[in-house]
Amino acid sequence: MTTLKRCSTRARQVRNAIGESATVFLKDVGHGLLEVSHNMLALLGLLLVAAAVFTLGKPEFRHAAETTVLGWLQARHEARAEPAELLAAQLSEPDAINRATATDPKELTRQQAAVAHWISRRYRVAPEPISRLVQEAWNVGQRAGLDPTLILAIMAVESSFNPFAQSTVGAQGLMQVMTKIHDDKYEAFGGNLAAFDPVTNLRVGVQVLKECIARAGSLEAGLRYYVGAANLEDDGGYAGKVLAEQNNLRMVAGGKSVPANVALISVSAPAAAASAAQRPAAQPAVAPAHEVEPPEQVAYLR
Repeated sequence: MTTLKRCSTRARQVRNAIGESATVFLKDVGHGLLEVSHNMLALLGLLLVAAAVFTLGKPEFRHAAETTVLGWLQARHEARAEPAELLAAQLSEPDAINRATATDPKELTRQQAAVAHWISRRYRVAPEPISRLVQEAWNVGQRAGLDPTLILAIMAVESSFNPFAQSTVGAQGLMQVMTKIHDDKYEAFGGNLAAFDPVTNLRVGVQVLKECIARAGSLEAGLRYYVGAANLEDDGGYAGKVLAEQNNLRMVAGGKSVPANVALISVSAPAAAASAAQRPAAQPAVAPAHEVEPPEQVAYLR
């Protein structure tokens, strides 16, 4: 029995020793793995920091990273946004005002503002875009040596201040210039589509008008050239209508009271040149001028 007890005791001691050895071994292995993991994580962190420093040091990489982050943030924002807010955000364009053809009438001189408001009432168009055109007519007219009221009168008769107007023969824009014929003049503005930019159309139209007057030798004959009736017996009253509207605009610019619905009756050049103070007050119109169809503008002269 004593021998059996000793053997049993020895066996327990051996098992305990093996268990303790295994425990110590596993603890050592665990500590080793933990240490290795810490070292690996530290190394990975150092690599990430180094990569970040390298990336931030390169403008193109930094821009790409910023774009990616902003795109991710924007996607998260859009995912939480309401449909109406999302649509408004997608359609927003803060710089759109830069391409608007408009000016506050308060920025004009008193003379220009009077003309702008009168045209606005007469042709039922907003005063802000008209103010921009009036301002441009004054600036371009001064450079070209043309009366700004003449430029505005041509726009009135040709298109009733519709910048997208087009005649059956292809005359386009405010001053109804033949875009295909005068495409060389639009090259300085980026191409033919600039015909539908109001300011560009005005500037090209003034160039054509100036050439027409120079070739014809007089204002009234130049207007006949402008409308493409130089070789015709009758221009359909076009020159007289332009001069009549110019006279109305001159009177408005001079501080005279002119009804917005005054009749657009053709007048001759000498009559249009008369002083506003010497002319009788204009009579009410049978119909506003904007309801009268403008003639087909051709302006074939290069």
